[in-house]
Amino acid sequence: MSSSTSILDTFTGWAAKAPGAPLEQYSYDPGPLGAEDVEVAVEYCGICHSDQSMIDNEWGMTRYPFIPGHEVVGTVVRLGDQARGLKLGQRVGIGWYKGSCMHCSSCMEGAHQLCGTVKPTIVGSNGGFANRLRSHWAWAVPLPEGLDPALAGPLFCAGSTVFSPLLDFDVKPTDKVGVVGIGGLGHLALGFLNAWGCEVTAFTSSLNKQEEAKRLGAYNVVASTDSNALKAMAASLDFLLVTASADLDWTAMIGTLRGKGRLHFVGIVPSAIPVHVFNLIPQQKSLSGSPVGSPSSMATMLEFCARHNIVPQVEHFPMSKVNDAIDHLRSGKARYRVVLDASK
Repeated sequence: MSSSTSILDTFTGWAAKAPGAPLEQYSYDPGPLGAEDVEVAVEYCGICHSDQSMIDNEWGMTRYPFIPGHEVVGTVVRLGDQARGLKLGQRVGIGWYKGSCMHCSSCMEGAHQLCGTVKPTIVGSNGGFANRLRSHWAWAVPLPEGLDPALAGPLFCAGSTVFSPLLDFDVKPTDKVGVVGIGGLGHLALGFLNAWGCEVTAFTSSLNKQEEAKRLGAYNVVASTDSNALKAMAASLDFLLVTASADLDWTAMIGTLRGKGRLHFVGIVPSAIPVHVFNLIPQQKSLSGSPVGSPSSMATMLEFCARHNIVPQVEHFPMSKVNDAIDHLRSGKARYRVVLDASK
């Protein structure tokens, strides 16, 4: 028998019925609670560009009716018989993934996000623009004391995506690091890297963000479309993190790296990246990409955020005004993440 404080036969959320359609209230039967599952009462949910992409079926894998939402903060209201490490009433977060097999080599190494059967929160199932959400217990990551739950949701996708490369690639406090794109991901990357101790350069196509980028943690700000500015940065960076979703002069970007430097993608750029190997081999430069981090790296990130008082810059909308919130995101006006309040 699972532990319970509140059992609902149906979950209710906001669903798109067709590509690009406005979201409408929709209820569904979640089925029985799995033995290793946790059920969370949603309090807040961030809106990510991936939610927009799934609403519009940009990736060709959306099933309708579709409830988006994968930056969830809420409280545990039910636990399966074999759920571990959580208790009723505990506040947790759930991000892009909500489950993995727990027995493959990736899971056993702690790289659960690389599991061959990892379960995305909003691909093939309903997400967190709803009153309830379920996940495997390992993917419901406890929120530390001191982190405001109304602000924390975007950390579970945007935050984890830009934080995990710092761990995976051993970015050092003495490194000089560039961040390309000052948006939902990039603004958090600036804060993380500044607190990490790095000298941080922001690359942006909008130099009117210059003062804001410095406030967020950048030491320097460079126009990402200015070839002369990029040449002036030649061989100066140890690590360059691309959070933007735009095509740029990648040869020039690689040119900003020192020997053994790395150009790392977490943003989904639209086109293939044309790179000649002679731009990599002589100075042993690397290209790479990564998804969100593992549950363990998320927990590390949350402790880091609590210690350094790092939170996303968000704008709040009531869940009942979800279509207004999505329109705000589509307009490009979000600064820098939109969060839905499920109680309104």
